[in-house]
Amino acid sequence: MRKLITLFFLMAVVGLASSQSTIADKIKSSLQKTATPKDTVKKIKTLIVQQEVEKDTLIEKMGKLVAFKKGAHASYYADKFHGKKTASGALFDMNKYTAAHKKFPFGTKLRITNEANGKSVIVEVTDRGPFVKSREIDLSKRAFMEIAKNKGIGVMTVTIEVFTK
Repeated sequence: MRKLITLFFLMAVVGLASSQSTIADKIKSSLQKTATPKDTVKKIKTLIVQQEVEKDTLIEKMGKLVAFKKGAHASYYADKFHGKKTASGALFDMNKYTAAHKKFPFGTKLRITNEANGKSVIVEVTDRGPFVKSREIDLSKRAFMEIAKNKGIGVMTVTIEVFTK
């Protein structure tokens, strides 16, 4: 019980919103092998530091983030377009992290953050759209559901940031 309390305390202090599931999986597997509470705390701290380094490395590889738009309306497209060609020529897969935008060049990497809960996801622009006047970006179903506060909604307010080299 003490190990679980320590685990939840450290996770709350660090506040890793978008990657909690991967860290939680690593920590759970480490806890099963751990003998003492001191070892547990040390392993948790080590795993958290490793995860932070991985995030920093990813951002370094992708380039600098530049704010593009706050308060943008995002929706998702999925079922009826799954397996069909996108404007870039690639096949649309609703289970990948992709997006449709009217102006960004194909291949542009974007970080989309849900303003309601702070969750974010990195997507690649592979298509044109959305073709609804009030919307700024269409996300694949997987990307949308990963950051959605309520899985039953179809539109959310997001912040769009662009990775630049």
